[in-house]
Amino acid sequence: MRYGSNTDALSDLSLEINEQEMVFVTGPSGAGKSTLLRLLAALERPTRGQLFALGLNVSQLPSRRIPAYRRRIGLVFQDHRLLLDRTVFDNVALPLVIAGYPRRELTKRVRAALQTVGLSNRETARPMMLSGGEQQRVGIARAIVARPPLLIADEPTGNLDPALSLEIMQLFRRLNEAGTTVVIASHALALVEKMGCRVLRLNHGMLEGDS
Repeated sequence: MRYGSNTDALSDLSLEINEQEMVFVTGPSGAGKSTLLRLLAALERPTRGQLFALGLNVSQLPSRRIPAYRRRIGLVFQDHRLLLDRTVFDNVALPLVIAGYPRRELTKRVRAALQTVGLSNRETARPMMLSGGEQQRVGIARAIVARPPLLIADEPTGNLDPALSLEIMQLFRRLNEAGTTVVIASHALALVEKMGCRVLRLNHGMLEGDS
């Protein structure tokens, strides 16, 4: 993956992530962690090489098919990206509204997602009424409400204290154990080690380690 004329964000990178695996991507700032996740989510397109995900050659996917591909992926961001003027319920429901789900199915899925992240009693609250950890869990509920086979999280615990960070990571583990493939970029090495999962270490856009 190249930006500009001579800057490689990722180069000579070859790896395979198995279905229903939970994988952490680590490395220093600028190592290429976010770029790798953006490529997986088709938010960026590779300038060379091949990228296969969810049974598709994403690198050759026509632009008109990108939205349908992205609907099969749950995205979790460090900054939550919640709509502050909407309730928790409406924030979580947004992907289903865009996809045109009928109201009954939408309500069922939103409440199931909120139950999964432990926020069943907060569906009428506004994001500003929630703690940082609760806001992140709303973001996770929104990412899983459409029941995607792949969940991608970019530094999901970057703004949380250690106890809340561990709670969020354990939630990701439960989602993985339920059958979702989970890929998480994180610089919190001590926390990553506690999870006991596969770790991909990037440095200067190259794969430095896979353990």
